[in-house]
Amino acid sequence: MTDPSHWLPLTEESILSAHSLIQPYIQRTPLLTSESLNRIASAPQKEEALVGTEFEGQQPANPKMSFFLKCENFQRTRAFKVRGAFHAMLRLIQTKGIDEVRRSGVITHSAGNHALALALAARTFDIPSYIVMPSISTPFKIEATKSYGATVIFSGPTSQEREAVAKRVIDETGAIFVSSANHPDIILGQGTVGLELEQQVRELVSANPGSSLHVTTGEKDPDSIKQGSSRTGNLDAVITPIGCGGLNSGVATLFASRPQTFIFGAEPSFEGGDDCRRGLAAGHRIMVVRTLTIAEGLRQPVGEIPWTIISDDHKVRGVYAVSEEQIKSGMKLVLEQVGMLVEPSAVVGLAVALYNEEFRRMVEREAPDGWDIGIVFSGGNTTPEAILKLYEDEGGSVGRENGLN
Repeated sequence: MTDPSHWLPLTEESILSAHSLIQPYIQRTPLLTSESLNRIASAPQKEEALVGTEFEGQQPANPKMSFFLKCENFQRTRAFKVRGAFHAMLRLIQTKGIDEVRRSGVITHSAGNHALALALAARTFDIPSYIVMPSISTPFKIEATKSYGATVIFSGPTSQEREAVAKRVIDETGAIFVSSANHPDIILGQGTVGLELEQQVRELVSANPGSSLHVTTGEKDPDSIKQGSSRTGNLDAVITPIGCGGLNSGVATLFASRPQTFIFGAEPSFEGGDDCRRGLAAGHRIMVVRTLTIAEGLRQPVGEIPWTIISDDHKVRGVYAVSEEQIKSGMKLVLEQVGMLVEPSAVVGLAVALYNEEFRRMVEREAPDGWDIGIVFSGGNTTPEAILKLYEDEGGSVGRENGLN
């Protein structure tokens, strides 16, 4: 990737430049709302959902939430990663020249979404690509990566095993490594999600003021809609998944100059998959993660550069974790209430808002009138067969029966 002498500053202006650069190669993904999800989120959980937690025996929180769903599952390669991959590739071409990049080729290691994104970006510019993928990756993602012309090399499931194989391939081929998150070019590309989200929320609230909790509608005259202070059209919070941290740190960079909007991260708790949350509590970055959470896109530790942003509490307010059952419950609700199939990694942010009692109590405490919350659905690279396999051992439905009134 570009060396430090060519790094761009992590600023809103750099994200605007990145968006202009990659716009011909990406899609402006849709922003959706769901009154039914809002109603579910704005009702207290069942008391039994709190059994075994620090809130057991207490009255469940009753916050008010209105969701704005940024659907990166409709992006090219069905995930946000294409933004960072194209920005990194275009910056490489700018600084090294396309002939040199074509001679070297590019390489990365990824469970799937970054693999797909880099393979597509490489094919677009006729550049060889080598992708190290865990052998347990979703078959759909493996075949899709190959379909873009990439050479796929398999590794073990942990980040350490992936990195070892990638190093060997680099030594053999001289390919240029393109990180999935730990580089300013990637972070700035992913930050364009936040740029579009902000623009689209303002457009939507202007056209449909009732979608925001900060708008009061007159009982009789629709023209009497009153714009509710400076909050109208501005999000109170944005929640993104955190794996390597590129998406969250990019969105946080975009909103850094907007202190009225809080940025949160979401992770799976299974087998220590919440390395970022634990690292923040411990005061240092956790560098090793060995989880086999169903949210396979979030199985890597946060990168060094994203960590500098996420650990800054002026930029990221906090990180919360959810269980495997809560992730599955969230996926089911998205399918039932929105009519979309998203991958497990994509739904962790929504699951935090629905099920994490600590987060829900904070919203209730700090915002009696409620919060408008941007939720980033990071991807949709899954299949009906893979989803059925997640639920095949379950004895009943999940969702409202799993803790919601």
